[in-house]
Amino acid sequence: MAERTPWSLSGALRGMFTKKTIDGETWDDLEDALIKADFGPNITEAVVADLRAKVAKYNTTDPKDLQRMLREGIEERLSRLDSTLTLSERPAVVLVVGVNGVGKTTTIGKFAKFLNTYGRTVIVGAADTFRAGAVDQLATWAERAGAQIVKPQMVGQDPAAVAFQTVEKAKNEGIEIVIIDTAGRLHTKGGLMDELTKIRRVVEKQAPIAEVLLVLDATTGQNGLAQAEAFIQHAGVTGLVLTKLDGSARGGFVLAVQERTGIPIKLVGQGEGINDLTGFTPHVFAQKLIG
Repeated sequence: MAERTPWSLSGALRGMFTKKTIDGETWDDLEDALIKADFGPNITEAVVADLRAKVAKYNTTDPKDLQRMLREGIEERLSRLDSTLTLSERPAVVLVVGVNGVGKTTTIGKFAKFLNTYGRTVIVGAADTFRAGAVDQLATWAERAGAQIVKPQMVGQDPAAVAFQTVEKAKNEGIEIVIIDTAGRLHTKGGLMDELTKIRRVVEKQAPIAEVLLVLDATTGQNGLAQAEAFIQHAGVTGLVLTKLDGSARGGFVLAVQERTGIPIKLVGQGEGINDLTGFTPHVFAQKLIG
């Protein structure tokens, strides 16, 4: 039995844009495809309304024009927020937050490797001291990425103390970038946010925090975003990292999450390998998504 090809937005659009003309079926199919790709009803409606207006304005019936307008429209919407990582401080301190299970620890390893590739020296702080195995897992990824690591000196050590020691070591040794892993879950949400506030306060006594990156699993879509709302409300998030963004089946979530939160996407992970994390470029993403 032949394997079914996974559904993708670019595949669905290909059939639409190779037709001879734009007709009523084109609009219905386009709306269905955008909804299926996790754009959400509001953004789908806005994107389609914008395209209808442009098609009427330029009096075109060529599906290729529609394809180009869709690609440019999505790129323009994605470009409204600045996706540039702010890492000019020395040391530049990055807090990484997110619920457990989204790939936070592996993302830190990939991020360290990404920075290392650009010639930056990196140290990682294992401040998720509550989760069994988190420190060992992070140590493995840090080693693969060529980054130093500061571990807790005892099980359950105060996370803020680990963060402090990491920044202190970076300053003493002239290490350029500090990445601090934080807990994804405690017994109470309030306790977790208090913990993050404490880490922040302790770190800022030594160096300003350059970025607070929230890791989201793209495959969980709107549900994953709902789980992460507490971080957005309380953790001072400056950028989003989307993991597991393989293919374009959930590609619309990229635009939906940025528009819903008002926080730019700064990094995207598109595979399991250590080199599979890249900076987010709206032009490249829109090109891949729409074709």
